[in-house]
Amino acid sequence: MSFSRSAIFAAVSFYRFARQCKTVAPYVLGTAATLTYFYTHNPVRQHHAAVLDDFLLKPSFLNTDVSDTYPNKPLESFMAEPITDKQILQKNAPNSYQARMEIFILKLQKQFCQSLEHFEVEQNSNSRFLIDRWTREDGHGGGITCVLQDGEVFEKAGVNISVVHGKLPVQAIEQMRARGHQFTARNVPLDFFVAGISSVIHPRNPHVPTIHFNYRYFEVTDVDGKVHWCGTDLTPYYLNENDCKHFHSALKKSCDKYDLSFYPKYKKWCDDYFNISYRSNERRGIGGIFFDDFNDAKQEDCFNFVKSCANTVIPSYIPVVQNNYQRTYTAQERDWQLLRRGRYAEFNLVLDRGTKFGFQTPGARIESILMSLPPLAKWKYGLDLKEDSPEMKLMKVLKQPKEWV
Repeated sequence: MSFSRSAIFAAVSFYRFARQCKTVAPYVLGTAATLTYFYTHNPVRQHHAAVLDDFLLKPSFLNTDVSDTYPNKPLESFMAEPITDKQILQKNAPNSYQARMEIFILKLQKQFCQSLEHFEVEQNSNSRFLIDRWTREDGHGGGITCVLQDGEVFEKAGVNISVVHGKLPVQAIEQMRARGHQFTARNVPLDFFVAGISSVIHPRNPHVPTIHFNYRYFEVTDVDGKVHWCGTDLTPYYLNENDCKHFHSALKKSCDKYDLSFYPKYKKWCDDYFNISYRSNERRGIGGIFFDDFNDAKQEDCFNFVKSCANTVIPSYIPVVQNNYQRTYTAQERDWQLLRRGRYAEFNLVLDRGTKFGFQTPGARIESILMSLPPLAKWKYGLDLKEDSPEMKLMKVLKQPKEWV
C-alpha cells in the first residue's frame, strides 16, 4: 500500500472513530456526572462514610488542610480579626508556639464553620454562624465565638476559639499539682497562656450524633511548666456501627502516624473520662480520644500531633452528618434524643474539668463556657427501656465501651 493510500485510510478511520466518540461521549459523561452527584449529595444511607473512603468521592467541604503558617489572605482564612495584633502574629509565627497555635485554630475554625454551613445551604436555610469577637476587660486576650442556632440541620452549633493570658489562680494551680505537676511556687498565682479551639454540635435529627472537640495549647510559666489539654468524642443517640467505626478509624489513623500506643491509650482515657459515675458508670457517648497534660515528647512533636488530631475533625464527622441528616425520625426518637441531651448537660455541668477550669479563670466569659449546653434537653423519672429496643442497644454500649477498630 502506498503512503498516500495509507494516509487516506488512516484519516477515514480516525474520522469514523471521532464520530462514534462524539455520539457516545455525552452518554458516558452524563452517566459519570449522575453517579458522582448521587454519591456526594444523596449517599447510600447505611455506609456512606465507607463509600467515601473506598471511592475517594470526597466533596470539597470535607477537605482539611489547616497549617500553622500565616495565610496570604487572612480575612479569607479567619472568621474574624485575630486576637493578637496581625503584624505581631505574622512576625512571631515562625518561632513562637503561641503564635502558631493561634493561627492554626483561627484557620480550623473557619474551615469547620464552612463545612457545617454547607448543610444549611443545602436545605435552603437562612441560618448562618453569628460571629462574636470579644476581648477581656483586663486586656489579657479574648476570643471569637461562632454560634449557629435554630438551623434546619443544626439546632445549635458552636465553634469557639480563645487566646488568653494572665495570672492563673492558686486554686487552679493546686488542681494541676494534684494531677502530678510539680511547681516550685506555692500559694502564689503563676503566669499562663492558653490558646484553644472548642466545639459542640447539637444536630436536630436524632440520627445525627453530637460531637465535641477541644484542642488547646496551655503554658504555665514556673520553671519549665508547659502542658497541653486536648481531645474529641462522639455522642450518638442511635447506634450506627458503621458511623462509629468510621469516626474511630479516622482518629486511630491520626494517632498511629506518631505512636501505635496512642490510640488504645487515649481511647480508654476517653471512655474513662466521659463517664457519668453517679449514673452507674454510664458514658456520655461512644468515646473517641482524650489526652491531658500531653508533654512527654519534644515540644514540636507534641504540637504536630495535636494539629494532626484536630485536622481529623472534619473528615471524621462530616461524612456521618451527610449520612444521616435527611433521615426521617419519630416523636419517640426525638424524645430519646432530648433525654440523652440531659445526660450531656449533666456531665458538662457536674463533672467536666474544662467547665470547672473556665469558671475559675479570672475574667471568664460565661456565655462562651456554657455554649456547649444543648438548646433543649429533658429528664424523665423512672426511665424504663425495652430490652430489644434501639435505645437499649445504645445503653449497653454506654455501660460497656466497645472497641470499634
